[in-house]
Amino acid sequence: MTWLLRRAGVDDLDAIMVIETATFANDAWSSELMHAELANAHTYYLVALGDGGEGPVLVAYGGLLAPRGAGQADIQTIAVVEGARGHGLGRTLMNALLSEARTRGADEVFLEVRADNPAAQHLYESLGFEQIDLRKKYYQPDGVDAIIMRLRLPAPQVVTA
Repeated sequence: MTWLLRRAGVDDLDAIMVIETATFANDAWSSELMHAELANAHTYYLVALGDGGEGPVLVAYGGLLAPRGAGQADIQTIAVVEGARGHGLGRTLMNALLSEARTRGADEVFLEVRADNPAAQHLYESLGFEQIDLRKKYYQPDGVDAIIMRLRLPAPQVVTA
């Protein structure tokens, strides 16, 4: 499968919210919160467009909070529509967000993941994230724990010819 990744903007809000509410039924972000995220100068959101038969459709999004020079970044959210899962799109989005974190000067990236989402946990571990803490009953109203994970970004390697 192929996708087109591009920077998200507030014009993508409605399409993002369709995925947000379908993916995170009980703890979806509000439209107002997502709008603020998309408009924030310290965030970087991407959308992935796939072939919808009638033209490109938004099939995934992901967001990063990374103030330039802060040294730390947070993966805010990532979601892939059910029909596009299992083809590497989540990994593609994560790698693009991690690259942007590095560009913004981060040497550590943090995220929270639901304890009842082993597929996401596996993806993050395969990218080098490690569990550093647990937030009991973080996700409401379900009362699901959040696993806090961290990735220490390696310093860029300079290759000379």
